[in-house]
Amino acid sequence: MRDYGTSEIAALLGVSTETVRRWCDEGRLSTTRSAGGHRLVAGAELARYLDAQPLPFEPDSVLAQSARNRLTGIVTRVQRDTLTAIVEVNARGYRIVSLMTREALDEMGLEPGDLATAAIKSTTVIIEVPPSRNERANDS
Repeated sequence: MRDYGTSEIAALLGVSTETVRRWCDEGRLSTTRSAGGHRLVAGAELARYLDAQPLPFEPDSVLAQSARNRLTGIVTRVQRDTLTAIVEVNARGYRIVSLMTREALDEMGLEPGDLATAAIKSTTVIIEVPPSRNERANDS
């Protein structure tokens, strides 16, 4: 299990390094110190913290459904064709792109700036693991 530094956690969560330091100082995240004195958060501790956080904002208008992976955000791009349409949503810093029929888009009336929820349901989810720090150092 790896440890994460405060700046790495900040980048992953989209907050400032100072916010992560404050969480550590307040005891929200348990830390140890590196040999150089930097705060380190164990991966299991970070997972515990994230799992305990409330679910992100979701409008009351979202219907009950079997899809569990829903990301609410702002529509940033709408591109219409004769038959199809592309809708791009920025949800918590993630870019979600949906290809749908033009008819469906026209019925929803989505335009950039609108609030929308991307419901993601798939039979395939691919998980990738970045190379470890040691592997990156050996490659250079």
